[in-house]
Amino acid sequence: MGSSENDKVRIGLIGTGRIGCIHAESLSFRLPQADLLCISDINLNAAKDCAKEFKVDNVYEDYRKILERQDIDAVVISSSTDTHAEIIKGAAENGKHIFCEKPIALDLSQIDEALQAVNNAGIKLQIGFNRRFDPNFKKIRELVSSGKIGKPYLLRITSRDPVPPPYEYIKSSGGIFLDMTIHDFDMARYLLLDEITEIFATGDVLVDTKIGDFGDIDTAMITLKFRNGAIGSIDNSRKAIYGYDQRVEILGSEWRYLDLRDVPLLSIRPLIRLLSVIIRESTRRNHFISFLRDIENPISRRCGSLSMQ
Repeated sequence: MGSSENDKVRIGLIGTGRIGCIHAESLSFRLPQADLLCISDINLNAAKDCAKEFKVDNVYEDYRKILERQDIDAVVISSSTDTHAEIIKGAAENGKHIFCEKPIALDLSQIDEALQAVNNAGIKLQIGFNRRFDPNFKKIRELVSSGKIGKPYLLRITSRDPVPPPYEYIKSSGGIFLDMTIHDFDMARYLLLDEITEIFATGDVLVDTKIGDFGDIDTAMITLKFRNGAIGSIDNSRKAIYGYDQRVEILGSEWRYLDLRDVPLLSIRPLIRLLSVIIRESTRRNHFISFLRDIENPISRRCGSLSMQ
């Protein structure tokens, strides 16, 4: 990979589900500094369909084919959660830089092993906490870091999806806390620029009893305590009948900020478009590409571990 801003970063995409195809679209058509050379998925037909849509010539069923290519600088991992750690280790061993969707793994020891492989190889890893690129959330962080909020007292995060994910996804997702709430854990740390010291969580199966059959819950409430004394809460639901709902409120000694969103609450189709916009925002600003060129990483590998802890 060249260091010049005119040199393209040659990328391989692993996983062509919903998010994988959004990444493929961004890498192919919205990032002139990126060159998406190949795609892989265990569902070869899905990989071929994605490759055809986004004009990618090389398609594989086995992701190792991408890692073995000498002309690949970096990989984007958007496969199922239970494969992330192993692919990260393989990519590191082959000297590929990595963008990986959250979480790194469902077990802290596997996360540690993956991060150790990254450290040993001296390659770069960025985790896909895409909400850090939401302009509303970035504004709140700026208000906190500038001192305009004053001393933070209370943080309230609402995170509700319009419909539950497919059962097949739930089976391998790791559960609502590791799949859904992990975004909110990251947001809590990011917005208050502080670490969580205490946590209490409760939840139940209120939306769909079959989710409970997989050992998961679909509704949760979490209380957080931060090092600086602030208290936070997170409420999650797999199904909000009125649409996709992401909101934050922060109360400080000098000011209160309530994020009322600059878009209406969204049904499932607009949700896909909104996710696309947020992911494109992160890629449009070239954060991953800039990171590979030794510019500050907006989402460090450490965040991938701390949000799990």
